Amino acid sequence: MRPDPQTLDGFGIGLRACHFRDFLDQRPVVDWIEVHTENYFGAGGWDLHVLETLRPDYPLSLHGVGLGLGSASDAHFAAHLAKVAAVARRFAPARISEHLCWAAVPGRHLTDLLPLPLTQEALTLVCARVDQAQGLLGQILLENVSTHLRFVADTQGETEFLNEVARRTGCGVLLDVNNLYVNQCNHGEDARVAMAALDLTAVGEIHLAGHLVTEDAVVDHHGAPVAEVVWALYADCVARFGALPTLIEWDTDIPALSVLLAEARKARGVAARALSLEPAHV
Repeated sequence: MRPDPQTLDGFGIGLRACHFRDFLDQRPVVDWIEVHTENYFGAGGWDLHVLETLRPDYPLSLHGVGLGLGSASDAHFAAHLAKVAAVARRFAPARISEHLCWAAVPGRHLTDLLPLPLTQEALTLVCARVDQAQGLLGQILLENVSTHLRFVADTQGETEFLNEVARRTGCGVLLDVNNLYVNQCNHGEDARVAMAALDLTAVGEIHLAGHLVTEDAVVDHHGAPVAEVVWALYADCVARFGALPTLIEWDTDIPALSVLLAEARKARGVAARALSLEPAHV
């Protein structure tokens, strides 16, 4: 029986171009798929054809990487949001998500998930942008990001900031567990303390990915299996928030589809063991 195309549940993987033929020919068993919204802004082409073909068989999540909710450029935000809305109308996704970051200044898009100062001024801007986005898209989820710096002006932690955005706007939180660990390494922030700061009712999805350890920093490069330390953190995450839709992200040095599917099965097993412990939510 096919899953409900408007319900995101279980364990998904990112649909990437190198696996299009595998999906078209084999329809691999996976609970849902995620795509990067910006890859589908065009009016036609192979990517759009593949997604239109697969959409009836898989619940779909649109995950944006370019909206830049904290950007200073109103023109960029409005233009980009209109394109996201067009993709959403075309594919009717079960979920839409974006990142808590900025990405543009007037006249230039910087194509990166740049860290926001976690201040009241930024909070006001982000909430206004989320309200605007949700007016077109319905509820969205915001993802915590990995960063290479923190601002001396910060008045709160990222998860507290996300809580307040969710409280004011009704959006949800997409919790990237690997990003928590990367920030723990780069900034000395306790990942479990950060996770515990999140409202239990705000989190609606979880991401898992690999990272790269360098001499200077840990980089969230999405180019390796999920590390064992992140699996342990994920188990604690499931124990706290319950069985939430979980995605395996892999965007560089992408392996065979069987490797991603194996990571998704591993996530299912880790979650099942964590839930069997029946911990008390705090």
